[in-house]
Amino acid sequence: MKFKPVAFVINIAITLGIGALGAWATLQSVKTWYPTLKKPSFNPPDWLFRPVWTMLYILIGIAAYLVWIKRDKIVHFPRTVAIYLIQLILNLGWSFIFFYLHEVGFALAEIILLLIFIVINAVMFYKINKWAGLIFIPYFIWVSFATILTYNIFMLN
Repeated sequence: MKFKPVAFVINIAITLGIGALGAWATLQSVKTWYPTLKKPSFNPPDWLFRPVWTMLYILIGIAAYLVWIKRDKIVHFPRTVAIYLIQLILNLGWSFIFFYLHEVGFALAEIILLLIFIVINAVMFYKINKWAGLIFIPYFIWVSFATILTYNIFMLN
């Protein structure tokens, strides 16, 4: 397949845009509400989240591009896109639920659903392009850690 730079940039821009919306949802709470929460000893420093999420969103965009360039050969491309979009919406939803609404318990339930959709999305992508599926591994690991963190914050507060 020939590299399509515009499509590549668009796929990454979509995921970075989701990240930017999530960052907007967290902006006030990170300075006001979040510092008041009891957190587990393994809670990472605040500065770590932005670069990790930025890299993950770029990787997710690359995975989407690898699938998009094969779209004409994918029998169920609309279903693949739907799962991908649901996963992105759940990703964004967690930020709003946790940081904007301050609903830690609901955020815990939502992030578990996100993990399920990450796995489904990764498997679907893997069947289309091995690398597209494998790229989801760091994303799954980080969201698994975020799930454990969310659970502990819920239990401590």
